[in-house]
Amino acid sequence: MAFPAFLDTCVLYPAYLSDTLLRLAEAEAYRPLWSTDVLEELRRNLIERGISTDLVDRRIRQMSGAFPDALVAGYEFLIDGMGNDPKDRHVLAAAVRANAEVVVTFNVKDFPDVALKPYDILAVTPDDFLLDQLDLYPGLTIGVLEQQAASYRREPTTVPGVLALLERSGVMQFTAEVRRHLR
Repeated sequence: MAFPAFLDTCVLYPAYLSDTLLRLAEAEAYRPLWSTDVLEELRRNLIERGISTDLVDRRIRQMSGAFPDALVAGYEFLIDGMGNDPKDRHVLAAAVRANAEVVVTFNVKDFPDVALKPYDILAVTPDDFLLDQLDLYPGLTIGVLEQQAASYRREPTTVPGVLALLERSGVMQFTAEVRRHLR
């Protein structure tokens, strides 16, 4: 069974970052997890950004179809007992319910160690998570980036182009390390 990682809304929101994370999951580097709350938050945020409802719903349907086992259910009764930031308690509750090993989030400060330790879960940034994937599966990770770039009809159609957009998504250390591997 692949390593279970709960993906917070904030890492699914940037399109290229989400694509990279989900392609790595598709390559079985890890098992992605999310909840209805996360998908609803993602939907709301993308629509507020001006993306059409049809495109947003299509994206979420594709995610759900590609990873039918990713949806965590039955966590709601745990929410009030979580000791992290109230707005992210649903994330930790779902991660606990799913026996996730990590929560991948830009908001690691909302998941203090004292709230995570009882459940043996870590909160990691997407930068650290992707660096771990690169360290564990260098060939697979580079291959995923190559496939990602090749799949686009418009720019970016190269790995350096994808890396530039990933860097703008906030995964600077990962992109720097991938560039080092490509030399």
